[in-house]
Amino acid sequence: QVQLVESGGGLVQAGGSLKLSCAASRSFFSINAMGWYRQAPGKQRELVSTIIRGGSTNYADSVKGRFTISRENAEDTVYLQMNNLKPEDTAVYYCKVEAKLTRYDGVNDYWGQGTQVTVSS
Repeated sequence: QVQLVESGGGLVQAGGSLKLSCAASRSFFSINAMGWYRQAPGKQRELVSTIIRGGSTNYADSVKGRFTISRENAEDTVYLQMNNLKPEDTAVYYCKVEAKLTRYDGVNDYWGQGTQVTVSS
């Protein structure tokens, strides 16, 4: 089994920055994509950003130009640098890895436990 451990969340004022990290407890055999999602109270979980094997990235329109996703390949770690945070960015942020755990496994989605980001106005 594998666990994804997120860190870096917290309370920040509007306009501030936070950097989220998500590290796997063991290495994956192969990773198709890594990404960040968020869920605000009373709302559905939504995609924030993804980075695929080749390095291409994708962002929700609401965070383009403010958030940057990156990956540490050797450590199977994904980061989300969040700048110019807004109160509407307040949510629990989850990382997701789409990967094969071993060469014998199919591709599965693995989720972290979530980290709270709160942006005050």
